Amino acid sequence: MKKSTRPSWDEYFLKVAMLVSERATCPRMHCGCVLVRDKQILSTGYNGSIPGDAHCEDAGCMVVDNHCVRTIHAEMNAILQCSSHGISTANATAYITNMPCTNCAKALIAAGIKEIVIFSDYHDTLAEKFFKSAKVKIVRLKMPNREIFYNLKSFSSAKKFKK
Repeated sequence: MKKSTRPSWDEYFLKVAMLVSERATCPRMHCGCVLVRDKQILSTGYNGSIPGDAHCEDAGCMVVDNHCVRTIHAEMNAILQCSSHGISTANATAYITNMPCTNCAKALIAAGIKEIVIFSDYHDTLAEKFFKSAKVKIVRLKMPNREIFYNLKSFSSAKKFKK
C-alpha cells in the first residue's frame, strides 16, 4: 500500500484557510482566516458583507481609498465568530491566505493572537510594523498545493453511493 502524502500542520491549516476563502463574496480578493490554538480550530472567517446586507458580487464593491468597505474582512469575521461563541483567542495562531490589512492586524493583536502564518502579501498595509512592535511572529510559507488528495477507490472500507 502506498503511503499518503500528509501535509504539515501549517500546510493543513493554510489549506483550510484557502477552502474557507471560497465562501468570500468580494471579487476584489477572496481571503480566508483560521484561528487555531493547540492544533485545534477555534473559528474561521472569510471576507463578506454584513449579515443580511447585499454582497459585493451582487451589488458591487463600495471602494474608499482603494479598500472595499462593504465587506467585513476574514480576520475580523474569525475574531467575531469566537466572540459570539465565548471562545478566547488568547495565544492563538491566525492562518490567513494574505497578510492582513492595517485594521485587521490591530484587531488580531488586540485579540491576543501571537503568530500569523500567511502565503501572500497585501497592498498598502502597516501590518508588519504593528506586528513587530507587538511581538507577533509572522511566518511566510509558500502557498500549499491547491489539490485535495482523496481517492475513494484506494480506501478499502469506503464505497461509492449507488446511483
